[in-house]
Amino acid sequence: MEIMRRNLAIAIVIMMAMVSNGGWILVEGQTGSGTTFRDCYGGCFIFCVIKPPHSAFDCSLDCLRDCLLPSIPHNSPDHLHDDSNNNINTHRFCNFGCASSLCSNISTRQKPQEKKVESCVGSCSKTCNKTYPLP
Repeated sequence: MEIMRRNLAIAIVIMMAMVSNGGWILVEGQTGSGTTFRDCYGGCFIFCVIKPPHSAFDCSLDCLRDCLLPSIPHNSPDHLHDDSNNNINTHRFCNFGCASSLCSNISTRQKPQEKKVESCVGSCSKTCNKTYPLP
């Protein structure tokens, strides 16, 4: 019970910080509001697992998606034909696919293990960068 209260308190503090910073969208390790992947994933995971009937695996996948795949801007009709955006998007989807496969089983309900997940995602990013280099 003590752990649940501590996790809830941490989650509330993280959520308040995210709301005051305007939310999160990850772009290569850093969100638009300055939130790191670790902060994004940790806060997301804690809030997810406290809601029944979410499993640690489901929350891990959801949070990897939310923290790795930012919304894709649709500023112009040429957006989908822009090679630089396609390279960035391809890299992000490669990173998400790799992370979903290799990093989604690291977290448990009691321990999100944000550092280990972040390290795993970093390895995926390096692998994807070899195949789909960023411009």
